Amino acid sequence: PSRTCQLCAMVEPTSPRVGRGLVGKALAALIDKTVEGKSPPIYLDWNATTPIFPEVTDAMMPFISKCFGNPSSNNVFAQPCSNAIVTARQRVAAMIGAAPNEIVFTSCGTESDNAAVMLAMQAAKKSRWPGQPPCHIVTTNVEHPAIEQFLAAQEILGTIVVTRVKVAPDGVVDAAMVLDAIRPGETVLVTIMHSNNEVGSINPVAAIATGCRDLGVLLHTDAAQSCGKVLVDVRGLRVDMLTIVGHKFGAPKGVAALYIRDGCLSSEGRSPPSQFGATGSLLVGGGQEGGRRAGTENVMLIAGLGMAAAVVTEELKQTSTHMAALRLQLETELTDAMLKYNLPPPRVNGPKEPHRRLPNTLSISFFGIDGCDLLERLAFAVAASVGSACHTHEGKVSGVLFAIGVPDDYARGTLRLSVGRHTTTTDVHKAAQYIVAALCSTASHAGVSSPDEKTCATM
Repeated sequence: PSRTCQLCAMVEPTSPRVGRGLVGKALAALIDKTVEGKSPPIYLDWNATTPIFPEVTDAMMPFISKCFGNPSSNNVFAQPCSNAIVTARQRVAAMIGAAPNEIVFTSCGTESDNAAVMLAMQAAKKSRWPGQPPCHIVTTNVEHPAIEQFLAAQEILGTIVVTRVKVAPDGVVDAAMVLDAIRPGETVLVTIMHSNNEVGSINPVAAIATGCRDLGVLLHTDAAQSCGKVLVDVRGLRVDMLTIVGHKFGAPKGVAALYIRDGCLSSEGRSPPSQFGATGSLLVGGGQEGGRRAGTENVMLIAGLGMAAAVVTEELKQTSTHMAALRLQLETELTDAMLKYNLPPPRVNGPKEPHRRLPNTLSISFFGIDGCDLLERLAFAVAASVGSACHTHEGKVSGVLFAIGVPDDYARGTLRLSVGRHTTTTDVHKAAQYIVAALCSTASHAGVSSPDEKTCATM
């Protein structure tokens, strides 16, 4: 290895989480500016959550103040609220090519995912008769915890049996393997994420759904990461249920939706129990959401979801192209810099072909690096995630990275960098510089070959 330089070797902190060398001093100066409010961190964690779009904020404001009526009431105060819900439902339906009556508003993606499984189980007649075998469900080994943990809990209760199909090394599941896992007469649901939240791989949902339809099996897909980034058309996908999450495309947290294809829960011999209504219900009570989810609607959040859906529908092509260009720029600048500064080449996870991955997501692994340490050093410069933002606190290798076979020396040094509507080329350029600088510092502590002082000084 080359002579260790000031940039990388000194670990005594002059500011929180940074070293004392040249890179340490550069990051310390950035921290000082940030604390003074002059330079906020660059946000590259759009897969975790997005900023609320300005148009969405404007759409919600009336329902914080003057429009406070109960949308189920029959008076003048109720009308603006009920109208807002109707409009939002139309906009969300238009975003995915559905009919408005097929959209059920929920509180979050976890609720929508859990509900899809529960509705499929409710509709399966055999699950309600003593002595019948548990419902069989097919999924993958890289699903979001909202699916995986719920299925695991049901397995413990003995209500279902689950087959988890392994994905390929690029994170994409093979449609034929999923269909082969279906047990005629036993399988009540196949649930496959549309795109992976960590590596960005897009699954062949349409091919799987077509096979499921032929076999009379319900198909649910979690499209939380896909809406607003790639085209999501439920008619083309042929799915029965689909999860939509507002805060992934410009709406506030606390609002989501579940698409339920009209008639799917009462076809192919399925019949939800009568106490849940003819179409199945998530919450029983006042009859809101077409009887599927009782409870007074959160009009403000629903209005925000509707506006976000309208924005991303109108801008989809432009935004998708914009994000893909930024992702490529980020990957290129990081890879080139690693080579330039004599650091081990990074590993990019997920599909190589652009049409098989999300346009905004870069999962990139650095050899011999502790990702948590790297993020700490970047805390005031770049906001990103280690693996999936939902479980970074666990301090262990992501289950997705393990499932696709990323070597441990790379997996532990993985950053998930995701761009969005408001990210700029300048943001990406600066972020790449900060990341490489922090990598030089982190690499020296990990015993990884690092650049010499002259090279570092040019960064």
